[in-house]
Amino acid sequence: MMKIDVLTLFPEMFAGVFGHSILKKAADNRAVEYNVVNFRDYADNKHHTVDDYPYGGGAGMVLKPQPIFDAVADLREKGVSSPRVILLCPQGERYNQRKAEELAKSDHLIFVCGHYEGYDERIRKHIVTDEISIGDFVLTGGELGAMVVIDSVVRLLPGVLGNEESHRKDSFSTGLLEHPHYTRPADFRGMKVPDVLLSGNHRLIEEWRTKESLRRTFFRRPDLFEHVELSDVQKKWLEEIKNEQK
Repeated sequence: MMKIDVLTLFPEMFAGVFGHSILKKAADNRAVEYNVVNFRDYADNKHHTVDDYPYGGGAGMVLKPQPIFDAVADLREKGVSSPRVILLCPQGERYNQRKAEELAKSDHLIFVCGHYEGYDERIRKHIVTDEISIGDFVLTGGELGAMVVIDSVVRLLPGVLGNEESHRKDSFSTGLLEHPHYTRPADFRGMKVPDVLLSGNHRLIEEWRTKESLRRTFFRRPDLFEHVELSDVQKKWLEEIKNEQK
């Protein structure tokens, strides 16, 4: 069972996320255990302050090292000796599906959700194992980013989705964007499902899906082709797709 600890000043934000849908199902099935901690509880001053003015001046407040250091130390003792400690930060590596798959192999994840202007650099240097950014923009705090990462990781755990193929063919899991999907009715207000999907011929259906995945990636995210190795057949189909535009 994976253990996930979240250090945050706003633990109530996670109640709805962890209490519904796939994330709740994963906890109910004991694939994962969530623990949300207010790191203000670890502050060693009578006012329980966790931030202070930055040395050298400047706008905003900076999270102090002591509460985070002590909270992480406590969680290490209660969990796995070598957890991944993840800092949600705009300066971190851009998050993607490969990172989600990597984190899903861990036994213990600790997420540090900051607020204010930033973190004391000693937190980053001496505690954190991974710095993650979910995009090139700045949020009020790390909570929403942590929720995104946790959702993407937990759904990959064995048995969570029921059908293991569900996530293996997701967009980015194969390196490409996923093919289009259709369901009943076959004819909705004159908009029809492609005939091949109704044919019952699994070989042709799989071929259609692969081509459409290539097509969608070519038009929407051609940059992904730089990081995926295509088969000779896929290369041939991709050339055909490109020639359709000439």
